[in-house]
Amino acid sequence: MEGVINVLKPPGMTSHDVVDYLRKKSGIRKVGHTGTLDPLAAGVLVLCVGRATRIARFLPEDKAYRAELVLGVATTSGDVEGEVIRVTPAGRLDRKRLDEVLAGLTGPGTQVPPMTSARKVGGRKLYELARKGMDVSREPRPVEIYRLQLVAVRFADTPHPRLIVDVACSKGTYIRTLCADIGARMNYGAHMSFLVRTAVGNFKITAALTLEEMDTALRLGAPDRMLMSIDSALAHLPLVRVNSGAVRAVLSGSPLYSPGIAEAPEETGEYVRLGDASGLLAVAKKVDGDSRRHVVFQPVWVRIRS
Repeated sequence: MEGVINVLKPPGMTSHDVVDYLRKKSGIRKVGHTGTLDPLAAGVLVLCVGRATRIARFLPEDKAYRAELVLGVATTSGDVEGEVIRVTPAGRLDRKRLDEVLAGLTGPGTQVPPMTSARKVGGRKLYELARKGMDVSREPRPVEIYRLQLVAVRFADTPHPRLIVDVACSKGTYIRTLCADIGARMNYGAHMSFLVRTAVGNFKITAALTLEEMDTALRLGAPDRMLMSIDSALAHLPLVRVNSGAVRAVLSGSPLYSPGIAEAPEETGEYVRLGDASGLLAVAKKVDGDSRRHVVFQPVWVRIRS
């Protein structure tokens, strides 16, 4: 087995639980995920299997969520698991002010990782330190909210209305922190009560497989039903076509120079796919783009041909 799986993680399981589930069911030890999803949350969890574990760093990292937050109730963790530290009636919701707050939180910014997160400080995960009653200093980290949209207001006539919001954001954004920030700017306080990750890059929740569907594919001996090929998983990277005479050099990890390029897009990002008629050869980094006549692509991952 080799490839990428878009899994619908159920609430109550850790991301590592899902990895362990696939390891036990498939008998394959080389399985990893591309980004932790909180145990209480559900949604898209991208798993890499076999040799695909080595391409995880090239997969899309932007994420999308749908979250529910309760206005007027702030907790220590920013979510429903924390202790309540502030209660403020928030029944008279100012929609104009809410729109201003959501707009103000959209764009580049910083967040301090919560103590309940899996972020490491001094080699230890923050949630492990929090369980021991420790609260350590954390540096703010840059994040970006690309889109923050109000979907619905529930229980609007109660002291603690609930907001449903859609969020598109960069890697490393903590949605419970965002929910707490919304409440703080509304002067009510708030906490996240529910979270679904709806997308990781081009992996959408509408195409995600349940654990039962993975189990069925394995029992039927049809892993192709759940696995996306490495070629398909990397389809978001620009494609540089390699001349036949340069293929052997690319597969050996040697740089690809302009004479070996059959076709290349005008613009490329940090990474590109190198390929020929047979398919994907490598993922490469553009190391010299000053002139199209002197372009150099350095392979950083090479496909091992079966």
